[in-house]
Amino acid sequence: MDGGAGGGGDAAGTPLARPAVNGSSAEPTVQPAFELRDPWLRYGWLLWTAWLIFLAFPVLESLAEPTTARRVGGLVGTAVFGVLYALAFTVGGAMDPDGARRGPAFLVALSAVTVVTALPIGLGVLSFVPFLIALGVFVLVRPWCWWWPTALIASCLALELLLDPSTGWLFLDFTLVAVAIGCGAGRFLAGQGDAHARAQEELRVGAERDRVARDVHDVLGHSLTVVSVKAQLAERLVEADPQRARAELVEIQQLTRQALAEVRATVGGLRAARLDDEIDAARRALEAAGVASSLPEDLDVLDPRYRTVVAWALREAVTNVVRHARATHCTVELLGSGLRVVDDGCGPPTSEGNGLRGLRERVAAGGGAVRLGPAAGGGTTLEVTW
Repeated sequence: MDGGAGGGGDAAGTPLARPAVNGSSAEPTVQPAFELRDPWLRYGWLLWTAWLIFLAFPVLESLAEPTTARRVGGLVGTAVFGVLYALAFTVGGAMDPDGARRGPAFLVALSAVTVVTALPIGLGVLSFVPFLIALGVFVLVRPWCWWWPTALIASCLALELLLDPSTGWLFLDFTLVAVAIGCGAGRFLAGQGDAHARAQEELRVGAERDRVARDVHDVLGHSLTVVSVKAQLAERLVEADPQRARAELVEIQQLTRQALAEVRATVGGLRAARLDDEIDAARRALEAAGVASSLPEDLDVLDPRYRTVVAWALREAVTNVVRHARATHCTVELLGSGLRVVDDGCGPPTSEGNGLRGLRERVAAGGGAVRLGPAAGGGTTLEVTW
C-alpha cells in the first residue's frame, strides 16, 4: 500500500506460495482427493465397438471362398481382428490420452492380422481398412495421424488398380475417404476442445489466485497495520498508563484472532466484508493512529447492491491513511452509489501499488470506477462510484 487514501501496497500483493522443499522454489502439484472419470472415456468404447458389425463383409467374403482352408483362415483372421480392435478401445485405452501410448502397438498388431488374413481372402481384406484408419487417426501423434489414412487409401487404390481394376470398389473407396475425413475432423475438434478446456481452467485458476491475492492483501494489510499502530501505542503507554496499555494489548489479541479467521475464510472463498463492521474498524484504526475522523452514521444512504465492495474500498482507504498519509483528519462519506474518503495528508501516491490495483479490479468487476486525486486544500480524495 502506498501513500494517501487510495495507495496500494506492500502487504501480501501476490498469491500465497507454498513452502519450498529442499531449497527448491518450485511449487509442488497438489493432487485432488479424487478424480471424476470422463463419461466419454467410460462409455465411448460402445460407439467404436459398434463398428464391428461391418466385419460382416469379410465374414461373407470368407464364406464365399472355394476351399475349407481359405474359409477357416478368413473367419479366424476376421475374429482375431475384431477381438484386437475391441481390446484397443477397452483395456487398451485408445481414447484415453494416458492410455493412447498403447494404441500404436494395437495398430501394428491389427495391420499384421490384416496382411495375414489377405492370404486366404485376397482383396476382401480391404474391409478392415476403415477400422485401421479410425484407430490410427486417434492414437498416432501429429502429423502421422494425418499421413496414416492418406497412405492407407493410396495403398488400397493401388491394389485395386493392379489386382481388380473394376468399378466394384467405388463404394468402399468412398467409405474410406468418408471415414478418414470424419475421424480427422473428430480428432481436430477434440484437440480444439481440449485446448479450450485447458485455457478455461488456466483462466479460472488465475482469477481465483487474483481473488485470494486481493482478499489476503485487504485482510492482512488492514489488520497488521492496526496491530502495528496499537503495539506502538501500547509501548508508549506501558509506563504512563498501564491500564490503557493493557487494554490495547487485549485489543491486539482480538485483532490477530480476527485476522486469522478472515484469512482462513478468504482462502476458502467465504470472506465477505460488512460495511457496518468496516466503519467500526475504521473508527478504531484512525483513533489508534491519532487521526481525527468523520464517519457516516446512516448506511441506508448507499445502494445495498454496492455495500460489500464499498466495505472493501473503505478498508483499503483507511489502511493507507493510517500507514502512509501522515494525516490529522479523515472524512468518510457514503454517496447514493459510492464512497468518498478525504484526508488532509501528504497527497496521492506517485504510483499505484497492489492495493489500489486490486481495488480497481474489484470495483470494475461490479461495473464501477475508482478515482484518486488531490483533495482541495491538500491531501487525497478517493472516490468509488457506479
